Amino acid sequence: MPKGLRRTYGRRDLDLITCSCYRRQPWLGSARQRDAFLRVLEQARRKYHFAVIGYVVMPEQVHLLIGEPELGDPSTVMQVINQRTAWAAEAEDTGPDQLVG
Repeated sequence: MPKGLRRTYGRRDLDLITCSCYRRQPWLGSARQRDAFLRVLEQARRKYHFAVIGYVVMPEQVHLLIGEPELGDPSTVMQVINQRTAWAAEAEDTGPDQLVG
């Protein structure tokens, strides 16, 4: 995080989050990969109890507008989503129909 910036949580604000794929590669270019991302997003939403106000999934990036999670914080939620999406993509590369839960 750049020097001088501070993250504050607990104010019930909405968070607009943009994530890019590794080296801006189109890792979410297929419908199967996008569906895997959405499954992971739904799992995280249920686990951390946050509202998804809106999202845009593009081949090389994702925009999310989410409410503040009841458990954890937006940084933790995004870490979980990014890791599980990567694991799901890796599992798909090694074998069909493997899903990370």
